[in-house]
Amino acid sequence: MRKAMNGGLVYSTDGGQMCPDCRKPVTVCACKAASALVSAGDGKVRISLESKGRGGKSVTVVRGISLETAALAELGKRLRTQCGTGGTVKEGVLELQGDHRDRVTDLLTQAGWQVKRAGG
Repeated sequence: MRKAMNGGLVYSTDGGQMCPDCRKPVTVCACKAASALVSAGDGKVRISLESKGRGGKSVTVVRGISLETAALAELGKRLRTQCGTGGTVKEGVLELQGDHRDRVTDLLTQAGWQVKRAGG
């Protein structure tokens, strides 16, 4: 029989789900909170259109938003609803299906972000 590499407690009735990195309950985990904030960059939100590696489909990409992952997911949901399209949040980058650069630029400018169009 093979032993697990990490070993240790996975679930506790006292604390619930345990973090695999710091071995503390997920509710008080310090390592997830440290990685929750996306880097601020230069403070400008960049909006571009990409189609490379996506089977010819165009995707509006929003980078440079310095929010926690939960707040970024909420902003992504709001933008997807306003644009009437699908999308996702991957590694601090917001992706919206289709070309919605103008609409996203207007929405983020109204929300108080400093927006810059990148690419073509």
